[in-house]
Amino acid sequence: MNIYVCVKHVPDSAATITVAGKTGINEKITFLLNPYDEHAVTEAARIKASSAHTAVVAVCLGKAAAENTLRAAMAMGADRSILIETDQPHDSIFTARALAAAIRSDGQPWLVLTGKESIDSEGMQTQFRLARNLGLPVATNVVKVDASAESVTVECEREAGTVDVFCMAVPCVIGVGKGLNTPNYPTFPDIVKSRKKPVRRIGLAELAIERPPAGMYIQELVPDVERRSPRALMGSAAEIAAQIVDILKNEAKVI
Repeated sequence: MNIYVCVKHVPDSAATITVAGKTGINEKITFLLNPYDEHAVTEAARIKASSAHTAVVAVCLGKAAAENTLRAAMAMGADRSILIETDQPHDSIFTARALAAAIRSDGQPWLVLTGKESIDSEGMQTQFRLARNLGLPVATNVVKVDASAESVTVECEREAGTVDVFCMAVPCVIGVGKGLNTPNYPTFPDIVKSRKKPVRRIGLAELAIERPPAGMYIQELVPDVERRSPRALMGSAAEIAAQIVDILKNEAKVI
């Protein structure tokens, strides 16, 4: 049985990101495995450990450099990986079609895991579109997984601590949240072993994906400029507290 984990190659949120042109960024920064996807890979490895004859396959749509992200996923427990190579960014509509096509070309999935979102675009759409393309049920922001050969029971966290419980037939798509587990960060021997694991490279054209009738495109990226006006608050503790309340109420208008 195959567990496919769809991962994304994203800029490090700690990096200084600068806009290049109107729609791109300067890519001379650190890229890494999307943090939400770390939880997905960790969960796939956990499920595999208790399931005989199971393989974990990481799948990524991205540039050649995305192999580094796939190597990170394999160091965390994936057995092999698939890189769908493209030089262009794609929206969630096309990305889902590409991921579904690569999975179908590789084998029959038992489970398909993703992070519930990526830290760069934060669209939270890919898992739903992927499920639609594969014709599978889907749940997102999953914080607990109980998998068997025939079905999967998941707990999905909602707002204000509400938890929904769903039972889905397999195969199915699971978008995991950060509350699911603690990522299994690799040791140095894990990293060394990952270098020997296979990466199957697929040119995007090889998948013969039909161009969707709808699409989303970046028109322009504009840096977010913080505007701060420092102000010294003078007086006793009570007077300063009153000034803070006045600022929050009448200027910031947050209370």
